[in-house]
Amino acid sequence: MAKSLTRYILIALVLGIIAGWVTNSVIDDGSPESAARLTAIAEYLSIVTALFLRLIKMIIAPLVFSTLVAGIAHMGDVAALGRVGVRSLVWFIGASLLSLTLGLILVHVFSPGVGLNLPLPPATAASGVETGGFNLNDFVTHVVPASIFEAMSKNEILPIVVFSVFFGVALTAIGERGKPIVVGVEALVRVMLQVTDYVMRFAPFAVFTAVASALAERGPEIIFTLGKFVGSFYLGLLLLWAFLIAAAFVIVGPRTRHLVRYIRDPVVLAFSTASSEAAYPRTLEALDRFGVPPRIASFVLPLGYSFNLDGSMMYMTFASIFIAQAYGIHLSLGEQVTMLLVLMVTSKGMAGVPRASLVVIAATMSMFHIPEAGLLLILAVDHFLDMGRSGTNVVGNAVASVVVAKWEGTLDPPEPAEIEPLPAPSHRPPPPPGDEPF
Repeated sequence: MAKSLTRYILIALVLGIIAGWVTNSVIDDGSPESAARLTAIAEYLSIVTALFLRLIKMIIAPLVFSTLVAGIAHMGDVAALGRVGVRSLVWFIGASLLSLTLGLILVHVFSPGVGLNLPLPPATAASGVETGGFNLNDFVTHVVPASIFEAMSKNEILPIVVFSVFFGVALTAIGERGKPIVVGVEALVRVMLQVTDYVMRFAPFAVFTAVASALAERGPEIIFTLGKFVGSFYLGLLLLWAFLIAAAFVIVGPRTRHLVRYIRDPVVLAFSTASSEAAYPRTLEALDRFGVPPRIASFVLPLGYSFNLDGSMMYMTFASIFIAQAYGIHLSLGEQVTMLLVLMVTSKGMAGVPRASLVVIAATMSMFHIPEAGLLLILAVDHFLDMGRSGTNVVGNAVASVVVAKWEGTLDPPEPAEIEPLPAPSHRPPPPPGDEPF
């Protein structure tokens, strides 16, 4: 299933590019009427993509809850849970600093905004992106859900993780009396993975319409206009991949070179739909086949979706300095380091926010006297950039899960990278009733 799904997604991606390009070429004559027609066509096409992403959102909350609770129940003790959590956060902080710093360095090396010499926009000009500064009080209180049902209805990953941790630890604490619930949660995991298999069959259609609608409305020229910015950013993402995989190679060993083959399916899905969330279920399965125990992956992955969006963080420094270059604004080394640290903190408070990278950038730019309206420079190509950073987020979180599993000494032998439709959440069957470690 995995191999054929990847093939179909790639075919849909190519067909979407062709269909969108042809549609734009045939209809666009530069008149307002043609622009309105293309916008209408794009809106109709995007219905399929929106439905697919809603299907993904439908399964995320119960999948995160069930896999995390089942993982904690089999982890054995609270000390092991705390150890995994600390090791995850250590990796996340290191990977975040690497991503932000690499973006800062590469935007100076490539200098995509130098020479544009754009006039400064009026101080009152806005970008159209909703902004909001980082508020420690709001962030901390939001971590703990007032209602788990509200958090699940909004797909707020971090509050779901907090509740699941409490639930899983309590389930472990009551011992034998909790075993029927553990069995039920494990059954829920299997059900949700089967639902995931059904949902993923719609992925090629969503990929086709997502790419076709974007190109039909904007045309290929929008990519060429900011070609240096787009090209240099994608080159930066490839370098980030290389650094992350190299770090994993040092820690995990030679088997790391096969990791990309295992996560190819979720990476292609995230890239094509511009949504790393869409790839969450497949990433979980791919890591299981690679040998990461479900109890580790089901804990590290949800945390990673809140704290370890490597592609998005690299984009924040890259895009911020690009806008400054385009307007000829010079930032001192101290200001750039300060920007890096500010983005390091504020990015943690924006998990689950639509177009979170743009929101964080918009909230940070005013601190360094960069016009907020500068975001308009990159809004036109943001969808195509979001494809790259979404795929990179998947790679970053997969690497984090593998590294933490290695640190825990529990990286298991791999299964074949390509399998037929999913049978169960793990090739390692759960212990029979009475043998679970509590």
